[in-house]
Amino acid sequence: MRQRQATQSTRRAREFEAFVAGAAGRLLQAATLLTAEAPDDNPRARRLLTLALAHTYACWDRLRGEDPYDRAREYLALRFAHGAWRRHGILLGGRTHPSGPLSRLTPQERLVLVLRLYEGVAEEQAAALLGLSAERVRAICDRATATLLHPPRGPSPAVVGAKVAAS
Repeated sequence: MRQRQATQSTRRAREFEAFVAGAAGRLLQAATLLTAEAPDDNPRARRLLTLALAHTYACWDRLRGEDPYDRAREYLALRFAHGAWRRHGILLGGRTHPSGPLSRLTPQERLVLVLRLYEGVAEEQAAALLGLSAERVRAICDRATATLLHPPRGPSPAVVGAKVAAS
């Protein structure tokens, strides 16, 4: 009996190690985009990844044909949303470290954009995961995309040496 349990534990560990080797990089990139941290300085993203992988490992034997990547991504997204809610009072709240490529977006916009465009999650699936309507997810994604593609302009530079005409 103990020999069989040891064999199962070894197999489980190997399967999980193979999963982490294949998925951790992409999950870390998604977490880094969510947290709007710089890729080389992303402690919050690394913490999110660690929690998602720990949760996935804890559920490993109960996955029963379910995709472990989907489970880890779902946990990562929900953990990020929950953390954003607790830090800012609401998911729509403030912006975080302005060093990442998605730093101009709100946490909710980043979450929807990462799920839809980076991860390729269907609109309906993202809506169900986040407890929003598909139309709301589409509107948030469209707004976030527009913000990234058309950033607000800064003030016009002052013209040096221009004379003001007298009236």
